[in-house]
Amino acid sequence: MLQRISKRELIARTLQQTGFDRMLYQARSWRGILILNYHRIGNGSRSSCDRNLWSATAESFEEQVRYVTKHYDVIGLEDLDLALRNPRGRFVVITFDDGYLDNYTEAFPILKSYHAKGAFFITTGFLDVPSIPWWDEIAWMVRRCPLEVLPANRWSQESIRLDYDDRESVIQMLLLAYKKSSVEQAAGFLSELADVLQTGRAPQRIAHELWMTWPMLREMQQAGMTIGGHTVTHPILATLTAEQQDYEVGECLRRIRKELGTLIDTFSYPVGGQSSFNIHTRKALEKHGVRWAFTFIGGHIRPRQYDRFALPRTAIETDINAPLFNALLTLPQWYA
Repeated sequence: MLQRISKRELIARTLQQTGFDRMLYQARSWRGILILNYHRIGNGSRSSCDRNLWSATAESFEEQVRYVTKHYDVIGLEDLDLALRNPRGRFVVITFDDGYLDNYTEAFPILKSYHAKGAFFITTGFLDVPSIPWWDEIAWMVRRCPLEVLPANRWSQESIRLDYDDRESVIQMLLLAYKKSSVEQAAGFLSELADVLQTGRAPQRIAHELWMTWPMLREMQQAGMTIGGHTVTHPILATLTAEQQDYEVGECLRRIRKELGTLIDTFSYPVGGQSSFNIHTRKALEKHGVRWAFTFIGGHIRPRQYDRFALPRTAIETDINAPLFNALLTLPQWYA
């Protein structure tokens, strides 16, 4: 059976096969800074957690790092000022969110081997008291559910058949429902879902297999990596009060500064869409000395056209193969 490919992938392959991508590269078809955003590195195809968090296998990540270091200026966040003053440059920044252990075991050695800098935005509460994040626990419960049919509930008005080969659509539905929940609704969301799915809550042992440690982060920082903030508990900041947001930003930065003994002035928003932060978030960032804050909104930074508290990043996911990755770097104004 023929595998269908998307229009964007077809164009990416055509660019590569015709050599037009090399022509565009040589013509310097864009200027500015392209920030790549990863979460996890490795093979998550059999994981009980949220498999969409895996951005690339170790092999694919190495190919991507090799490509960007060969063709572009890969910079660290400390170089942003200089890069933004360069109207003709093409710069790439490699970033990670959350603080997963594979960032240290898989991504860090690859970055070092290519002398590439990376930035790692850390959810400090996950390191201090290892816990299972809501997205991973939702995925775990759906995959462990013994039911063949999910009965109608407050998240789905109709019953849904739970196909044992692929429950991904149900996981995505519930993740979206959680993201749309108010703070009050989110508080009881996981316990209520555990009852509906008849799974109970995920075992705590999983949490101790997920996260980096402070000594790992110190080693990474000493090797030239940047460590930034990503809140304490990974809430959607815009759903919180001004006081709660101030705590999530301020306490996160305080913990990182205390553990690493250095100035921390970069931050990325959990979830990172346009509606995930607001004016209260910006005030908290200003108050606690944040210089640059990063979204999960695609695109690249154009010289003299940027908001320092809403810098765009482009998500790298496992469906981005070599032609698509090359096209993204060649034409970020269309692919990013």
